[in-house]
Amino acid sequence: MSRWKHLLLISLWTGICLSAAASQIVYECDFSGRQLDGWKFSEYTEPVVIDGVPMLKVTVPEPSAARMNAAFRPMNLNPLRNKILMITFEVKAESVTKPAHSYNGIKAMFYLKTKTGEVWRNPVHLHGSFDWREIRTGIEIPSHAEKAQLIVGLQESSGTLLVRRIRIEAFSKAEVYPSIPLPANFRAEYTRRVTETPPLRGVMGPDNYRPEDLDELHSWNANLLRWQLKRNWGRSNTERDLKEYTGWFHRKLDELDRVLDHCRKLGIKVIIDLHTPPGGRNSENDMTMFYEPVYAEAFLKMWEEMAVRYKDHPALWAYDLVNEPSQSKPARIDYLTLQYEAAKRIRTIDTETPIIVESNGWAIPHTFGYLSPLPLPNIIYQAHMYEPGAFTHQGVGNNWGARGSEQYTNYPGVIGGIRWNRETLRERLRPVRDFQQKYGARIYIGEFSAARWAPGAARYLEDVISIFEEYGWDWSYHSFRESQVWSVEHSADRFDYKRTTLPTDRKQILLNYFERNIP
Repeated sequence: MSRWKHLLLISLWTGICLSAAASQIVYECDFSGRQLDGWKFSEYTEPVVIDGVPMLKVTVPEPSAARMNAAFRPMNLNPLRNKILMITFEVKAESVTKPAHSYNGIKAMFYLKTKTGEVWRNPVHLHGSFDWREIRTGIEIPSHAEKAQLIVGLQESSGTLLVRRIRIEAFSKAEVYPSIPLPANFRAEYTRRVTETPPLRGVMGPDNYRPEDLDELHSWNANLLRWQLKRNWGRSNTERDLKEYTGWFHRKLDELDRVLDHCRKLGIKVIIDLHTPPGGRNSENDMTMFYEPVYAEAFLKMWEEMAVRYKDHPALWAYDLVNEPSQSKPARIDYLTLQYEAAKRIRTIDTETPIIVESNGWAIPHTFGYLSPLPLPNIIYQAHMYEPGAFTHQGVGNNWGARGSEQYTNYPGVIGGIRWNRETLRERLRPVRDFQQKYGARIYIGEFSAARWAPGAARYLEDVISIFEEYGWDWSYHSFRESQVWSVEHSADRFDYKRTTLPTDRKQILLNYFERNIP
């Protein structure tokens, strides 16, 4: 039996056990009788009975389509804390118009407020007409959760939505994210290639190779470039045509050849970042390859191919297996087991080049709390730091919403009821620091940033980088000549889209730290 088939059978069996025995149903609603208790219905929503079946009906006329038209139910958090929830909605749509934003349209949503921000879990690109189907989403409920509610309806859409059942199942983290077996008192193992390399400091690179960009980066004294193999960022249900995807992938490798050769001349080390994996992300922004084995197998083969192609290139620093993995519910093969399998395959080809593993939940620091190290040599562990999101992403459409220029949030200061400063940032990074100290692991912060117009962005960068430096972590700023939102070469005026000829305070912060790369 092949390694993959054996692995897949284990994953399938695990999934069967989870579905059949380990889950606990914590809430069910079929919109009948007492099950309507706690629900609040807006103007165009009502409980009805159709053909003898009770259900929720949402019918929104065109003039009222812009607003949220939904039913709401607050949830008791006590039995949900520290659990992974899988929420299933059974719905039917009739002529639901396409919304202006992909995250609107049909709302089958779980809303969560925590001490660190707000999260809206809702599948995207839901509109049109379709018969009864199940829509699922997943979410982790942390111990510090403060408020939660179910939201079902339409936003930015007219038409009719019918909902006849909602079910919430709860799983423990250990059931959804199993640990990798480790020997007693495990410590990460590194060869001299890693231990004798001082902390690396650089940037996350542009989307396309332009020689002048790398020459400019060299003049900044950066010594690390996280190079993205990326397209369709922020979109869902892409990368499904493997033949077409593979053709794009090979064209990106041809470009990567030129990047590596150029960086060798400049003395810049390169991390190969698989930003867009085969299968892409599904409607819930989870990675499709965790649920559909055909894409997982393609992912493994791609890394075997890259290891053969690049293992001896002198500019190569590390293989970054997958950018910001997201697995929000039980999967056929979990986010870490698939990375482990890829790492093992790489090690049969390349025994020494560092391999970078990312934590779940978009590589946020919190998920290092249940990340298991891998018992292989030269494994580096990556986190991304964008907390607090209400500050770093203000004015950027995301889970925290889009803020206007009249609603700027300042750092340091009170954000979401919490006073944020350098010590707050240190506390948010504690799970990563604890992991480092427990296992002797090398840590890499692959992305961190704040929108260029965020008041206090330079202070924020100074504070987070100073913590990285204190802990001896590698880091790469997001981003360099990729998006003007994060560009340190653009002014703080959000409506100024040209690079400034004057150094910004944010750029100066980076330059000051890049000077430490000079021998």
